[in-house]
Amino acid sequence: MTQDIQDILRPSCDLLALGEPAHREPAFGWVRNALFVRLVDRGFRSIALETDRVAALSVNDFVQGGAGTLDAVMREGFSHGFGGLDANRQLVAWMRERNQDLPPGERLALHGFDTPTENTSAPSPRPYLEHVRAYLGLDLDLSGPAGADDRWSSEEAVLDPAMSPGATAGAERLRVIADDMLTALYTRAPELVAATSRADWLRARTHLTAGRGLLRYHRQAAVPLERSARMTGLLASRDALMAQNLLDLRGEEARRGATLVCAHNLHLRRGTSTMRVADMDTAWAGAGEIVTSLSQEEYAFVAGSLGRSEALGLGEPDPDTHEGLLGRRVTAWGLVAATEAGPARTRTDTNPQQGYFPLDQDTLDAADAVLHIGSGTAAVAALS
Repeated sequence: MTQDIQDILRPSCDLLALGEPAHREPAFGWVRNALFVRLVDRGFRSIALETDRVAALSVNDFVQGGAGTLDAVMREGFSHGFGGLDANRQLVAWMRERNQDLPPGERLALHGFDTPTENTSAPSPRPYLEHVRAYLGLDLDLSGPAGADDRWSSEEAVLDPAMSPGATAGAERLRVIADDMLTALYTRAPELVAATSRADWLRARTHLTAGRGLLRYHRQAAVPLERSARMTGLLASRDALMAQNLLDLRGEEARRGATLVCAHNLHLRRGTSTMRVADMDTAWAGAGEIVTSLSQEEYAFVAGSLGRSEALGLGEPDPDTHEGLLGRRVTAWGLVAATEAGPARTRTDTNPQQGYFPLDQDTLDAADAVLHIGSGTAAVAALS
């Protein structure tokens, strides 16, 4: 085991994916912060988090030295409740401080690469398309075809195909408008960039990508499939947009340096991701698998693993499990090549309420390395 990321990272790595097996164990955020500090010293210039990409634009503005307060960006710039995590707050504050001594082209960037959706809800695409309408200076009615925002954002709109607005005439009208906006954004790019800036053009494209992605997500929710097939389609749609966001932001960041991307193992692993939701079995290509297939950059995946966790109510793993074997080699946390993790069985002492996905052989086979946290409490204490 090692705590030095350079011991396991290939020098040619462009996109380092750091996974976690559960969102509610805070130690993963603190370890991520410590690793990112070291990666910055070896040329990494950006980090991408599993949070809404559009909302995170305000966080990046702040870390680049923009106006605002830390409290405001933590409240407004993160989705999925991640703005309330102390490790995220420390990361944003550290990046802003670090950037004060750097010229604009070398400043660290923080991106979101997720959608604004939850598994059972998704907002209206209207606000995202309105941003692009204003940027393009178009005189278009979006409120009419969109209707009330809550008809999109209710859980019923995702869980019940009959309640979804995704297949309505209004949604079809919005899809046509969004496609026309995309054409205009590119055909008018020289004029638009000259009148505003390349950064403003990219911001408009990011909003349009989100709006079009939400239209696709709601269209998927409207398809009257069997429950398991419907949920699989929604999970696949979300990861497809996450992959598009990663590819887009790497297009912006490639000339500046490598990117650390952090999210759940299911989003970042290579191969097929699987999850049981209630009584439904789902399987889909995650963002990591899609990016690996499409990008010519070097992608490395570090799978997250966890032993004990007070935050999750997770006890000591059995010694013959993957987590048990890794736990013999580390008390707080450490990194090891996936090929050195050794054969073991999958952990079975967990329950769905804990939100922990045990390490298994398929995940190991898809990984380049493993980040194992032996004890969440011990890891946080060691990093404090």
